Amino acid sequence: MLVDTGALSAQDQLRTVAMQSRVDARFGDILLAHGMIGKDELYATIARQYGTETADFTRTPPDIRLIEALGLERCLEHGLLPWRRLDGVTQIASARPEQFPDQQAGLEDLFGPVRMVVTSETDLHRAVLDKHPDTLATRAETRVPDRESCRAWPARGLRRLAALLALLMTAGLLWAPQTVFLAFAAWATLTLVAGTALKLAAALMQVCADRRPASPDPATPPPIMARLPSVSILVPLYRERAIARRLIDRLDRLDYPRELLDICLVVEADDTVTCDTLEAIRLPAHFRQVVVPHSKLKTKPRALNYALDFCRGTIVGVYDAEDAPAPDQIHRVVRRFHERGTDVACLQGVLDFYNARTNWVSRCFAIEYAAWFRVLLPGLTRLGLVIPLGGTTLFFRRDVLNELGGWDAHNVTEDADLGIRLARHGYRTELIDTVTEEEANCWAWPWIKQRSRWLKGYMVTWAVHMRSPRRLLVDLGAWRFFGVQLLFLGTISQFLLAPILWSFWLVLFGLHHPMLALGTPVLITLGTLFLASELIGLAINAYAVRGPRHRFLTAWTPAMMLYFPLAALAAYKGLAELLTRPFFWDKTEHGSFDAPRPRPAEPPAEAGMRRSA
Repeated sequence: MLVDTGALSAQDQLRTVAMQSRVDARFGDILLAHGMIGKDELYATIARQYGTETADFTRTPPDIRLIEALGLERCLEHGLLPWRRLDGVTQIASARPEQFPDQQAGLEDLFGPVRMVVTSETDLHRAVLDKHPDTLATRAETRVPDRESCRAWPARGLRRLAALLALLMTAGLLWAPQTVFLAFAAWATLTLVAGTALKLAAALMQVCADRRPASPDPATPPPIMARLPSVSILVPLYRERAIARRLIDRLDRLDYPRELLDICLVVEADDTVTCDTLEAIRLPAHFRQVVVPHSKLKTKPRALNYALDFCRGTIVGVYDAEDAPAPDQIHRVVRRFHERGTDVACLQGVLDFYNARTNWVSRCFAIEYAAWFRVLLPGLTRLGLVIPLGGTTLFFRRDVLNELGGWDAHNVTEDADLGIRLARHGYRTELIDTVTEEEANCWAWPWIKQRSRWLKGYMVTWAVHMRSPRRLLVDLGAWRFFGVQLLFLGTISQFLLAPILWSFWLVLFGLHHPMLALGTPVLITLGTLFLASELIGLAINAYAVRGPRHRFLTAWTPAMMLYFPLAALAAYKGLAELLTRPFFWDKTEHGSFDAPRPRPAEPPAEAGMRRSA
């Protein structure tokens, strides 16, 4: 029909048919993605094809009573919108007219006689947003079940408990200061030894894996992928004037077919800075803006939950505003999901920094991330432990996200929390060797603010999942339960009790210390443990930066001893906010430092593998 009316050339018709044979996309979506035709002309032709009309929501707004009768979830899930009742017939706008016959019987049971009219997915979403912004906003904040969410956080009760504990601690220090100090020192030492042992085990597992010869090609080839699936990318933005244009340029370099990419720039309704910035940019066809209604709660997971309802992809990815992903990243993710079973619900990519050379803080940040993403996380995976996810370069099967209720909108480390919830529901997370570069915090106070949010979230996450320790033990099993205690409770304890361990330096200066009462053998043993912990950390960091891209950081690995004390300050800031502002999201500013440099070319073998994939 389009060719007959001259709206589409025969050459573009053949080109689109060839594309459709390789991707799981509709003919019209391919035309729109490649700019071969305008939206209004396409949907007018589709309406003629089905012998109907297009819905005009501007002239005749949808009847809110009809929408409520069908339900918002069903509207968004099936691309349907009850529009109006005319002459005893309910007109149902469909963004997927080819699927309407499958829904017709159920719609007639609900509304009586129905007639299909055609609309675009964009117009349907806009109409839903206009009619039900508050309902969708509330849904975004309450998707996760109460038992797995921190939204009922008892802040007032915790403040009273904290005051009581502080009073008891003060009394203890006045009554038996040495006993209280030794008790805290014992716990700090125990968590230090356990955490160091876990890091060493994870590092050894990864070193052995790195040195193991590459396995030959499997006898059974991976399953053939008939068509590439659609992928939605969620990018939450908040007050991002400086970096928005660069972000769009970076994401536009992704080499996945545009008709299958659905990049959602998620912005808050009252964020005029970002909204005005995006208005001034002509977005590519596969980009769109999702505006989140105003709320006192302004967290990244709330924005993600809200946008999740409007995603089109069967795979959902998350990037941060400052990210610069590898161009072939989506291809790698899609291939990995295809090769793995449905129990692999999440893939976590590797994070790196494009401004690692800015100053010593950025260098130490890069060393920390190299150790975490290239040594410790892979090692923890090989040990069979639960992975605390990072906040970006995450990819999920959308049906699993919907099943789990998305992210906990009130948790300020929604990523780490979701990693545990995935494991508790029987799903697996895998790491994938694809790199996203982002901007490192380069100054001490912004770094402390960011890390305080992470540590506060760790505290909340641990507390939420330990509401019922027995249930967590049953869900995870003894080994992974033990791992969660080390990764969360151990990390929190280490940073909060770090000053107690630092106090041992007083002994070297001949000053009095409570541990002197335990005798020289105990002091020597403790000193040996502390030295071993530092040396193990130094070795792990040096191993993580051994590659050509990070080798310049090797000389900076001893500086980590001056870098991590900042986290103790962050831990106390996070603890204070936990009692006063548990849901406060201390935003990290972006766009202040170096832009990404071009990545070195990939080896020819890898490039060939990607092309064949």
